[in-house]
Amino acid sequence: MLQGAHPEEVSSFVNQHIGQHRLEMLGEQKRKSRLSFREFAGFGLSQLSYGNHVRVKSPELESIYHFQIVTRGECVWHQPGERMKVRAGEAVMVNPYEKIDLEYSEDCEKLIIRMPEHLLNNARVVANGRLPDNGIRFTRAPVNLRECPALLNIMEAVLSDLDEAEEDDISLVCAPYREIILKKLLKKFPSNWSGLEQGAACTPALGKMLGYIEENIRNTIDIEALSSVSNMSVRSTYNAFSKAFSTTPKCYIKQLKLQKLREDLLQGKCRNVTEIALDYGFSHLGRFSSDYRKTFGELPSETLRMAG
Repeated sequence: MLQGAHPEEVSSFVNQHIGQHRLEMLGEQKRKSRLSFREFAGFGLSQLSYGNHVRVKSPELESIYHFQIVTRGECVWHQPGERMKVRAGEAVMVNPYEKIDLEYSEDCEKLIIRMPEHLLNNARVVANGRLPDNGIRFTRAPVNLRECPALLNIMEAVLSDLDEAEEDDISLVCAPYREIILKKLLKKFPSNWSGLEQGAACTPALGKMLGYIEENIRNTIDIEALSSVSNMSVRSTYNAFSKAFSTTPKCYIKQLKLQKLREDLLQGKCRNVTEIALDYGFSHLGRFSSDYRKTFGELPSETLRMAG
């Protein structure tokens, strides 16, 4: 927590924990900047105010999204041939690998949620839709959060729980919010993603296969079983998954197994990683741990400790 700090102190902390940037002072320097930063459920949450008229320029954000909410004042996004104002009560999504050029008013305050790309790509809501080849990318346009009361309520609940929770309990308290936040962001912020709910190609035959997979998720599911359930040829079964999810049936099943297994870990439904991995059919434990970490950014043992 930094209070009454010099803007350069806040800038230094941001560079270490939030994202690389360069700060340019545009007015008289005043020591009234403040910043708080906390981590929860794989996200980084910061509340900051430079307390000065400044301009912030960032290189590409690497593999992270920034969900930025202006809570006071305004900021101006400088883009080639365009200036976009974001006022108090509005928010924008910043995509991975995008450059940032922002001008903060002296009274501008922001809430910024830093989200690794893999968390969004592997969210349950995304598992039910087609993931674009180059990843999910949001339109750079401000959204009035007064028109998204559900998202505001979730953010208020998160902030309240973070204030009240003990340090060791933060991940446990806030983990259930992650999927809700990601789902609300995808619903309210325009992007190149569309889930099955929004009209992706979910045919009756595909629906039967998805239902079968859900019901038998702990069992070994082969392509012949899916072909039989859907009354489709093996080739057509592959084509159906490719069209709807841009992946193979095998990869879809593995990702869903990982999602379900993680939910069980977070809900305290097991006390042993090896046991639950074998229950879901992951017989090669080293490969399982590697796939789990690649998908969720942490080891299954870390998830288990978070739930315990």
